[in-house]
Amino acid sequence: MLETTIVGSLPKPAWLSDPASPLRAPWRLEGDQLHEAQHDAVRLSLIEQEEAGLDIVCDAEMRRRHYIWGFLEGLTNIDTDKLGQRKGYRGARYGESAQVPRITGEVLHPAPVFEEAVRFARAHTSKPVKVTLPGPMTVWDSTLDEHYGWDEKTAALHFAAILNEEALALQAAGADVIQFDEPTFNIYTDKVQDWGIEVLERAMQGVTAKKCVHICYGYGVEGVLAWKTKNTEWGHYGVTLPLLAKSSIDQVSVECAASGVDVSVLAALQGKDVLLGVIDVGTEQVETPELVAERIRAALPYVSPDHLYPCTDCGMVPRSRAAAMGKMRALTAGAAIVRRELGGK
Repeated sequence: MLETTIVGSLPKPAWLSDPASPLRAPWRLEGDQLHEAQHDAVRLSLIEQEEAGLDIVCDAEMRRRHYIWGFLEGLTNIDTDKLGQRKGYRGARYGESAQVPRITGEVLHPAPVFEEAVRFARAHTSKPVKVTLPGPMTVWDSTLDEHYGWDEKTAALHFAAILNEEALALQAAGADVIQFDEPTFNIYTDKVQDWGIEVLERAMQGVTAKKCVHICYGYGVEGVLAWKTKNTEWGHYGVTLPLLAKSSIDQVSVECAASGVDVSVLAALQGKDVLLGVIDVGTEQVETPELVAERIRAALPYVSPDHLYPCTDCGMVPRSRAAAMGKMRALTAGAAIVRRELGGK
């Protein structure tokens, strides 16, 4: 019970990419040298996760510049270099528009994008391996369509079919958990109800590995943090979690440390695994194990310990490596405190 994990990303080493621009930093190397460096970074990230005591590990997204673009770069006719301006990006929550990759032609999935990454991680750890993918609604909200002219649901279903092909390949490569990142589920709650769950189900069709969806309020970066400090409405989970409770999803990852979410809403997920965000990824300050334990205890009236997985709120790629390591250690130490209180080891 209370097995620990992280959402997905860790800060990249400075020799791999520029830490001054963590979300979209260009690589410092290219070709075979880049490939070798990414292998080294993944090995290091797995060692750090295991040394911190995490129960479920991942490749820390060391092979992708961006959690969405890293996947899109493996598809056809999506330009991640010459960007376009998308109005209403993320519901204009962080600004009127944003620069996003452009869809310039028919989008196809010629080969699995992260298959080698999963096989490599699987070969270098004995722990369960999780792999993360962007969810179909989030992919569509993160691109500019200059080719299809589709309505939102049709476009998202196209990406869902591609993501399903990828998920099945990653399952065959040894992934124990496949996580779909859907931060848009906390923005377009009406669309989640109308077609978002249906599209997510299409992405998961036939997947027998643990199926997880991650829903948060964004990375710990300046624009997101500015929105969070002003936001007073945290009722989005009250809409999305009951819908997910009826779906075939196995696990739901939610942000609870740095948001104003009332953890009682987690009761709607009875029977599902809950990856509880107990680590604030928007600050360099490392939580004490006692604070982490307190956050875990707050959820226990609503989620049974065997279904509760203490986790980070979101990815930690914007943090320093020292802070990320400290936060992982605090996560596992805090979970251990509560586990002992409950009679576990």
